[in-house]
Amino acid sequence: MSLIIAVLMLGIIIMIHEFGHFLFAKLNGIGVIEFSLGMGPRIWSCEKGGTRYSFKALPFGGSCMMLGEDENDSDEHAFNNKSVWTRISVVAAGPVFNFILAFLLSLVLVGALGYNTTKLLSVTEGYPAQLAGLQAGDVITSVNGRKVHSFDEFKAYLFTHPQKDLDLTWHRTDPSGKEESHSARVTPIYVKDSGSYVIGVGFDAMPRAVQNPGELLVQGLYQVRFQIQYVFDTLSMMVRGMVSLNDISGPVGIVVEIDKTVDAVAPAGAMAIILMVVQLTVLLSANLGVMNLLPIPALDGGRLVFLIIEALRGKPIDKEKEGMVHMAGMMLLLALMVLILFNDVRKLF
Repeated sequence: MSLIIAVLMLGIIIMIHEFGHFLFAKLNGIGVIEFSLGMGPRIWSCEKGGTRYSFKALPFGGSCMMLGEDENDSDEHAFNNKSVWTRISVVAAGPVFNFILAFLLSLVLVGALGYNTTKLLSVTEGYPAQLAGLQAGDVITSVNGRKVHSFDEFKAYLFTHPQKDLDLTWHRTDPSGKEESHSARVTPIYVKDSGSYVIGVGFDAMPRAVQNPGELLVQGLYQVRFQIQYVFDTLSMMVRGMVSLNDISGPVGIVVEIDKTVDAVAPAGAMAIILMVVQLTVLLSANLGVMNLLPIPALDGGRLVFLIIEALRGKPIDKEKEGMVHMAGMMLLLALMVLILFNDVRKLF
């Protein structure tokens, strides 16, 4: 069951990504040679309108092969014969469609489960928050200049920025109904029992139901922003050496985590499993969107760098040199994928 769920999740996320490239290529008159889901040998394919549509044996990955994408081609429908801004839109469409998918699924989650806030239910006496002046009923609005809209965002910030002083801003409603704004610097303390840094607050965990379509859209956007920001924060942790190889998972690791999560929520019924799958799909889709926009050769972000340079200088970079850079990037990515896969298997045993 977990394997099927993982294949469906990753398949949908990758299909949406590649469909973004495909749709904008077609809209701009670029020839698409093949649109495929999966990798390896074809197990089914058909051709329509000059494009071959394929399902391949390995259920991870996908592609949208465009005419003249990596070589010069005199055909007017070739990718490289289109304007630089057209090519930028085609390349960027894949990650953008992942963000759109994450947003649409976030609407489902918020509509079904509601949303949480940063309203404090309790403040522990003697802890940093209480000493800084926070009280039960206060609503935290920002931490170190970053606006927060849910306690998930706040807790994620503490997790990804441990041992860091927090410049907090919060709102308080006085007995007359007047809203006041307060701010203070709070220094988290390490609690040995939990193995984490805390400031001594408890949030109101009761979900709030959305009251109208406008609120649903806003909360959906907050959810997507949170997931995207979390990806950047974890990447920052990697750069700072706070994340080891054991903390990184590939396809096998994702299946293992899905299996654990399914086992945990299964007693709550089928709807709980469905909502769990939707939540994981939001996370993975936002993750894929961000990762593909990083300026790494062979990824969409790497291609966008070359296209933006072309737009600024008024002429393209030599295709042979660009191809060499992307090939080197692809080799490094493949090596990283093998390393992560090996690490996933090693952790199983």
